[in-house]
Amino acid sequence: MIANLEHFIFGNRKWILGLFALITVVMLVVTWRGLRIDASFTELLPVQHEYMRTYLQESVAEFRGANRVLIALIARDGNMFQPAFFAALRNASDEVVVTDGIDRGRVQSLFTPNVRYLEVVEDGIEAGNVIPANFRPTPQALAQVRANILKAGIVGRLVANDFSGALISAVVLDQDAKGRPVNPIEVARHLESRVRERLQGPQVEIHIIGFSRVVADIADGARWVVSFAMVTLILTLVAVWIYCQSVRIAVITIGCSLIAVIWQLGVLVLLGYGLDPLGLLVPFLIFAIGVSHGVQKISAIGDAAFAGLDTRAAARRTFRQLLVPAIVALLADLVGFVTIALIPVQVIREMALTASLGVAIVILTDLVLLPLVVCFVRFDDGYRSRVERRQLRLAACWHRLTVITARGPALAIIIAAALITVCGWWVGRKTPIGDTQAGVPELRAHSRYNRDSELITAKFSIGVDVLTVIVESPAPICVSYEQMSGIDQFAWSMQNVEGVQDVVTLPYVAKIAAAGWNEGSLKWRALPREQSQLTQSTRYIETSTGLLNSDCNIVPVMLFLCDHRAQTIERVVAAVKAWRTAHPVRGAHFELATGNVGAMAATNETVKAKELWIVGGVFASVMVMCLLTFRSLAGTVLVVLPLAIVSVLVYAVMALVGIGLKVSTLPMVALGAGIGVDYGIYLFSRMQEFLREGLTVRDAYERTLRITGASIIFTGITLAIGVVTWVFSPLKFQADIGIMLTFMFLVNMLAAIILLPALASMGQAMSQAMSEAGSRPG
Repeated sequence: MIANLEHFIFGNRKWILGLFALITVVMLVVTWRGLRIDASFTELLPVQHEYMRTYLQESVAEFRGANRVLIALIARDGNMFQPAFFAALRNASDEVVVTDGIDRGRVQSLFTPNVRYLEVVEDGIEAGNVIPANFRPTPQALAQVRANILKAGIVGRLVANDFSGALISAVVLDQDAKGRPVNPIEVARHLESRVRERLQGPQVEIHIIGFSRVVADIADGARWVVSFAMVTLILTLVAVWIYCQSVRIAVITIGCSLIAVIWQLGVLVLLGYGLDPLGLLVPFLIFAIGVSHGVQKISAIGDAAFAGLDTRAAARRTFRQLLVPAIVALLADLVGFVTIALIPVQVIREMALTASLGVAIVILTDLVLLPLVVCFVRFDDGYRSRVERRQLRLAACWHRLTVITARGPALAIIIAAALITVCGWWVGRKTPIGDTQAGVPELRAHSRYNRDSELITAKFSIGVDVLTVIVESPAPICVSYEQMSGIDQFAWSMQNVEGVQDVVTLPYVAKIAAAGWNEGSLKWRALPREQSQLTQSTRYIETSTGLLNSDCNIVPVMLFLCDHRAQTIERVVAAVKAWRTAHPVRGAHFELATGNVGAMAATNETVKAKELWIVGGVFASVMVMCLLTFRSLAGTVLVVLPLAIVSVLVYAVMALVGIGLKVSTLPMVALGAGIGVDYGIYLFSRMQEFLREGLTVRDAYERTLRITGASIIFTGITLAIGVVTWVFSPLKFQADIGIMLTFMFLVNMLAAIILLPALASMGQAMSQAMSEAGSRPG
């Protein structure tokens, strides 16, 4: 089959090259015209999770609030009661209300009619907007607004605790009125230009936080991807040139990898997908994979040419020799990408699809296109002499390195690897599931967004980190003392949980109203037991406040958290579950969860549940492929064991650096394992040939190093070059992934070069000892 395939490909190389050129031009045009940055909040959600099923129920649509945006206007002198501040607040509120993609009915500001105060006066009930429609910023009017703010009980929620500023709260819709998805990036950029840039001045500063602002900042940071791509391209080209000793060969290798990336992006556009911020990293990986496998082919072609074959014969021999191990290695890469599709999050599945397409295309460009193009290159005597000098220099290094296959050094290496693995496992146990910092972990700590978030959290009792527990009942909750009291007790209990900054719910407001009906006496700030009085205390609370629905059979309990660290979310969610188990309320169901923290909690629990399945799936698939390829259990163990050790160590690196295991990092653990196995596959496939010829492990190892040692080491360096530039990205999640993958690529390479032959040597020694023991008489 291989011979027939070889004959067909090399016999029709001009037609095949023409087809590659035509498809490349088409894909380049398609990519240029159709590629877009795509971002959707719902694509980040594990929609099958219990919390997200609650979140996506139509009955609680008005209480989702996960895609919330907060705009804080802060007076620079610390006093908000000035005409200039209220003019800016009015203009900002009006601009938010008319912004496309914003739920206008749920915008809350001092200037919106859904922010009201309520009090009992001599003549009955007095209620009104906190800022009346005829407001003019006179000293008397400002004093009245201050009094209304205190009556409304919105200090800490819409007004800063020190009266230095005010908030505008809004919710970004998932779809517009015509059913089209709302692009949160466009919403954030509109608010940036029409609110912050236009209204911020010498007296007022403006701060904006929320999911849409996060995605927009990530998209802005992604512009640096072009710079990183250029730097990566130049560094890789120089490295390949140094390794190959030929500019033409280096350009061919880089060109074939670029073609794979172009095809990948073009197919993505044709399928109707865009690139989300996390998916921006995938083309880098595909490029690095293409270059690393291309180097293996070029190394083998150079070895054949050095042996005296012309380029066409060398290319054909390389095609025959490396077809099976190359396909197995690339399938291992593919398995790593496919396995992450087990995470039930749309954005991850799209990334898996994008990467899988890329690896499938690399199989074509590296195994077919590259050898065909090399056929047209002529190796002169100068090239052969440069390769010969390099091989002579490296031969001494390879000979010295074979000392690790001796019994003493091999045993020492194995013991050291075991100790390092145990230490790595011990440290890696501390890797948290979720975020490890208070701000948005996708951005740097000094980013404007995280500084804005820190300021809003400091000045207000609420922030954008909200966990909403939905209380549902078949009958109206507002008229049931038992249910209202249960919700009130639940809110009080949650208020005392570490990490909860504030709790807002219907009974809290109802108690204030009940006191108002009794001359504002604090003694009466309690829930009335009599149904008519309870109805009276909730009658004037409108649905626009977000505290109840129109039938009052759904009441949200909003828990405002101080941050969204993994420990904070886990602690609060555990407290909610413990309370509802210990204190069941008749007729009422407490369901988790909406709000952005509800989405984070669901994501964290999904990652925790899928972690072992994904990593285990990668290793099981790699083991099956190695067994089918090498037909050797020992060979499979030799390839997989170093890979497993590095996978343990990467958890230790994450714990030490402060990288949490979450949607953006768990796939990288799987991908690093899938890609990292390539070294062992290429190394052992050569060693196995020599071992079957009867050579010792030491001799087989030395001959393997002479043929493919330099290319394996260079493959690790090439893969690392492809991702190490990410460490300098303004996006912290990209920098974190860069650290993880650089570590995995380099250490997997070292483990294959050093640990695999040491294990093989000890295995051969043990086999010989057992054979000798079995041959002794008696």
